[in-house]
Amino acid sequence: MSDKGHVEEPKNFAPKTPVNLDPPKDDPITYEELSKCDGVFRPYANEHRLPVLNFSTGSDPSKPTLVAIKGTVFDVSGNDAYGPKGQYHIFAGKDPSRALATSSLKPEDCVPEWNDLDDKYQTVLGEWFTFFSKRYNIVGKVQGATNK
Repeated sequence: MSDKGHVEEPKNFAPKTPVNLDPPKDDPITYEELSKCDGVFRPYANEHRLPVLNFSTGSDPSKPTLVAIKGTVFDVSGNDAYGPKGQYHIFAGKDPSRALATSSLKPEDCVPEWNDLDDKYQTVLGEWFTFFSKRYNIVGKVQGATNK
């Protein structure tokens, strides 16, 4: 069976319910700051059991939940899928560009490096970027990101 006559429909990334987005920002956000925006608060992160932020793996409940793609940071706070019990929480507080490109939920794939991927994966990543940009506010750029 041949698909010579098959014409692929253009992908529509527009959300079902229109979203009013703020103008994109390009504020610099460090990887350290991004990692604190994973939607999880660990109230007792030290041996003294004082309520503090766990700087190595934690976040601050006053901060939004952020996901970066190709160095661009999106605020996904309103979507429970990126929250602590959500199926995409693995992406929160990170730039998981490689995981998105390869459709992986493995922690080891949640890294910003993607430039070495085949064109088909880079296309998928571009589609994810478009999907996010139509749904979530762009709140900044990862400072020093080399994966743009």
